[in-house]
Amino acid sequence: MRRSRLLSLIPGLPGLAGAAALCLAVAGCAPSGASDAPDGRISILASTNVYGDIAASIGGDAVEVTSLINSPAQDPHSYEASARDKLAVSQADLVIENGGGYDSFMPALVDGAGKDPAAVISAVELSGLEADGAQASGHAHEAGAADHGHAGFNEHVWYHLATAGKIADTLAEKLAALDPARAAGFERNAEAFRKQLAGLEADQAALAKQVSGEAVAATDPVPLYLLEALGLENRTPEDFLQAAEEGSDAAPGALKQTEDLVVSKSVRFVAYNAQTEGPQTRLVRAAAEQAGTPVLNFGETLPEGTHYADWMKMNLQNIAAVTGSSK
Repeated sequence: MRRSRLLSLIPGLPGLAGAAALCLAVAGCAPSGASDAPDGRISILASTNVYGDIAASIGGDAVEVTSLINSPAQDPHSYEASARDKLAVSQADLVIENGGGYDSFMPALVDGAGKDPAAVISAVELSGLEADGAQASGHAHEAGAADHGHAGFNEHVWYHLATAGKIADTLAEKLAALDPARAAGFERNAEAFRKQLAGLEADQAALAKQVSGEAVAATDPVPLYLLEALGLENRTPEDFLQAAEEGSDAAPGALKQTEDLVVSKSVRFVAYNAQTEGPQTRLVRAAAEQAGTPVLNFGETLPEGTHYADWMKMNLQNIAAVTGSSK
């Protein structure tokens, strides 16, 4: 797998001052429970560093965060949990999973550790998007989606800004219950995070006024919530999207339709996920690049050295750049 590759930052949408200052670095992968830590910090286990970063932002120096998947080179769909991961889950005071069949290794870890359901935060459940039937992607995320009855739902909810806010609020509440003396600090951190999200939502709304109705292509449904929020129309054949997401080959006709689409000049850019790329998605990318169609990467884990709000801002700035919408 190739590392996620984002275009360079450009001046454009209004900035988020102090975004990186708010977020603390996520701790390494060594499991540690709060009850065992000499400093008494609350132990949080997250399936990916996207959620680990949000947890660090809300918990500050009162928490120790472990993210099982934290490399842009790792394909989360093929991740195999280890005995060490099981130990980390069993020792954690709080566990954050994406849910919806995405991190399909997590339910077994949680059940095996006998975790209290109240200690588990599911991003998909908090989002409310699944119940609304929002953003059907027409695919099952490997076996996990089918096993849990989530086929057809786009479970990549971290690209939905309102969901990130719900996660932050829930973290503040649960952390306050675990450490009442620091409740006010957790709430202040959550409020600061919500202000960052409000800035992103304002940027998103401003960009939507300029790009709504524009056509795009995608090799993976990962960023569809963000694209939909901007009013962008994804014209990728559903058969190709489904095959790419499942790691299988699309029918030759679907591949040909997708290649024709990305070279036709009818789409403004191709949304590409390097973490789940395969031979066919590489063919589509090569065709787009040869035709001069911009290709933007949208990953499933935080790029190295960035935090959640920075990452979402980069995505918006990159879209603004290739659509000629930068100020």
